[in-house]
Formats: sequence, structure tokens, C-alpha cells
Amino acid sequence: MARTLSAKPLTIESLDRIKRMAAELARTARKRYRHCRYADLRIEIEEIKSAHAENGAGKSAQDDYTFGFGIRVLAGHPLSAPGYYGHRLGNADFSRLATILRNGFRHAYDRAIANARHKDQARTRFKGLGDSLAGLSLAPIETHQDTIKAEYAVDPRSVPLAEISRYTSEVSRAVMGLGSRIRFNTIATSTGLSRELFVSSEGTVIDQTFANTLGWCSVVAENDKADQSLTDYIGHQRGWETVTEGTRSDSIRHLDLLTFATSLGRDCLQLIDAPALRATDKEVTVVTDPHYNVLKSHEILGHPTELDRALKMETGYAGRSWLLRTLTDHQIGKQIASPLVTAYSDPALPGLGHYAYDHEGTPASKVVHIDKGIFKGFMNSRQTAAILGVEPNGSFKATEASLVPLIRMSNTVFDAGSHDPEQIIADVDHGYYLVGHRTPSIAESRENFSISAQKVYEIRNGQLGQLYRDGGMTADTRDYLTKVDAVGKDFRLGPIPNCGKGQPMQIKRLGNGAPTMRSRARLTGS
Repeated sequence: MARTLSAKPLTIESLDRIKRMAAELARTARKRYRHCRYADLRIEIEEIKSAHAENGAGKSAQDDYTFGFGIRVLAGHPLSAPGYYGHRLGNADFSRLATILRNGFRHAYDRAIANARHKDQARTRFKGLGDSLAGLSLAPIETHQDTIKAEYAVDPRSVPLAEISRYTSEVSRAVMGLGSRIRFNTIATSTGLSRELFVSSEGTVIDQTFANTLGWCSVVAENDKADQSLTDYIGHQRGWETVTEGTRSDSIRHLDLLTFATSLGRDCLQLIDAPALRATDKEVTVVTDPHYNVLKSHEILGHPTELDRALKMETGYAGRSWLLRTLTDHQIGKQIASPLVTAYSDPALPGLGHYAYDHEGTPASKVVHIDKGIFKGFMNSRQTAAILGVEPNGSFKATEASLVPLIRMSNTVFDAGSHDPEQIIADVDHGYYLVGHRTPSIAESRENFSISAQKVYEIRNGQLGQLYRDGGMTADTRDYLTKVDAVGKDFRLGPIPNCGKGQPMQIKRLGNGAPTMRSRARLTGS
């Protein structure tokens, strides 16, 4: 088994020694630099242990840390512009961090001044169109000084790497033990603590620490007629107990990784004996379970309600949003869904999407996207909030401190309804029940979607019948949402550990959720 070990002299407690210095550098930035309007600094140290096994054999184990910073400066006259500077660091950099950060502020300031100069030159050169250029402004927020501690039963740092590796390999061997038709499996685990320090020239000092633990499983089964692959994961902002004991709370419920992975393997074995689902030309009644709806809420609700996407700040590499075509042509205040549909993003919910402050010090707040079918608004940053003239809602996040923050989902969900989930199925004369999510395919503006399911059951006379593999559904987003005629009370929140956005790509962990829902759509399949 290959093993990579770091000496790991840095710990999250190391930030205690630089907290005052960092706050002073940010607070005095406006005095040090001419025409500096604002500055902030993010510093992060993460300690993480992980392991990976394939077909019962350990493949790798790692005990490591990441350390880095990111600086933003707004400066310039008569127009202000942003300048960013960030770096990953190592242990040798810690003793000279004050110098590194001072140089970083100078780099960010110089970039801001250069951007402001180019903007002013463009405004002079292109009359008319150039007049549309304006200085970058941030919507005001209250300043805070706060410390947030991590929650866990088992400190990730207390678990020996050998135990993490042993458990990961044990799970992989258990999946292989399900039978010879299991051709391949890979299991991965990770557990760690991340501490983020945010300071600004406005006086904000936010110190947040999070625990993050993930378990991941991929299984391939095969017989002489078919093969089937399933991939799924568990995760929570808690300690090592997340994978060894599972989670049982009001909104998050998942098994321990051993039981979870072997259950996924059994589903694979069941599916290779099932017929492939046939696609339909016409709409049918579709009931989707909470696990399927985790990905649906992510793709058709979360991404199109990120305001940087809607304002076309990332069109070239991530697409747009049908919810806002222009500042005067948008869906705010309009009905885009059934009155049974309410949806929101809420960082106060538990799970991977939880946080108290975003990466510009804005307190996290619940953002209602759809209220009884009416579209209400977007996740935003201070910059994009200023453009629309609305309050900042704390949705500006980066994967790590050295990267530029983007508007990201926290826990973006469809709210629970009042229907009994079993009755939702029982009321269907003929339709299909989609269980678990697999792969999404989404239009550039998120106006329509196709998402495959792990399993699809035919519903006849209110009863689950034939099981199918390789199926899913496709629909126009507005059409699908307006046809929702039942929403369950069985709300569940699930992890999305690999949401990609930005260029360079930032892979972020977050949460999505929903209850059972019923609507109409076309089936996809073989």
C-alpha cells in the first residue's frame, strides 16, 4: 500500500499566533495605500487524513495539511476596481508570514490600480458604451468579531491514519464479499478540521473552524447480459463518527459507511438482473424520492439562483440562468412553479453546507428562492447585491483561501410539504418512482434538465412493481415545477461533495435536499 506522510508541523492552532497581526494589516490597508477603498484577507489551515482502497486492498493513505491566504483590495480613482492575490504556503513560510502578507497586499493593490486605470481608459476611449463602466462598490454590512468552533464527537486528528486505512479496506473487502458478480469497487474516506480567519479594513474579524468527514463508494457489477455501476457518498460536518456510526438527525439520515457501501453493492447486483428502462415520447407521472431530489435541487434550483451566474459574470465557462436574462427581463415576482413548491438556501441547516459567515464576513442568512410558486431572488455577494440594490445574504465562498470567492450554494433545498410520501405513490394509477440520483445533464441556462436515477420502479394501481435500470427523466424546468401536484413531509438533506464552479475549477462541498415530490416528465432510458 502506497503511503504519503507529512511531517505536519502546522496545526489549526497556529492561527492563534497570527490573528492579531492579520487583523492589523487589513485594518490599516486604507491608510497605507493611496485611493484604497477597501481590503480583506483570508487565511486558512486545514488538517486532513484520508484513505483509498480498491477491491479489498489499500491503495493510499495520507496525513497532510494545506495552508494558504487570499487578499482582495478595491482601489482606484476616479473608478475603483478589484485586485486579488493568493498563494498556497508551507511550513517554512510561517516564520516570515508577516512579510509575505505585506507583499501580498501590495500585489493586490497594484493589480487593483492597474484594473482601475484600464477601466478609466476604456471609458474615455469608447464614448457612450464606456459610460456604462462604473466603479466597483460593495453593499454595506455590519462588522462582526466572532469565533465559531467545530462540532464533532471524535476529533479527526485523534484517529490514527492506520485505523482510517484499515476501516476503508475493510469496507472494500465487505463489498467484494457480496459475490463474484461484483467486478470492481473503490472506497474512499477523509476526515479533517479546517480553520478560516477573515479580517477586513472595516474591522470584521471572523474565526471559523469546521470538521468535515466523507465516505465515498463506487461499485461495478456484471453478468453475461448487463453491467451496472453505482457511485454514492455520505458526509457531514462532524468527526470520524460520521463514517463509523452514520448520522441520525431530523434532516440528515445515513448509514455507517460499511452498511451504506454493501447496500449499494446489493443494489448493483439487483439492477444487473433488471431490464433497462425504455424512454418515452410523452410525459408520464413521476414520483421522485428525497435522494434523487438532492441532485435535482442542486442542478435546477441551486446553480441558476447564484447571482454571478445570472448576471453573466461566468457565462464563458459555467453558463447563465433563465431566471434573469437582463436587469429588466427576469422572473423575480413571477410564478415559476406550483403553489405547492417553496425553495430556499439556508446555511443554518446542518451538513456540508453549514456556515455562520461567508468569505467576505457577511452573516449567513436564509435566502428564499421560491415562495409558494413565486420566484423571489438569488444568492449573492456584496458586489452583486449592490448591482441589484438588495441586501447581501452571505453566499460568497471559496474552496480554499488562495482562490477568489464565488457565489456558491450552502444548503439549497425544496421545502417539505404536507403529503404522506407513501400516499403520494398510492394515489398514482400508472407512473414511475425514481430512487437515488446518478448523472445530470443540464442546459446552459438551466432551463431544462435530464437527470438519471439509480433505480426506477413502475407504479401500477398505487403499488411499486417492475424494477428498471439505466433510467431517469427529462423536462423543461418551469414546466416540471408548475406541474408538481404533491410534496411530501419527509424532508432529507444530503451531501454534494464535488460541486464544480469557476476557472480555475473550484470543487466545493455543500448540501442539498428535498422531500418526495410528484410531477410529470418524460422518461429517459435505453
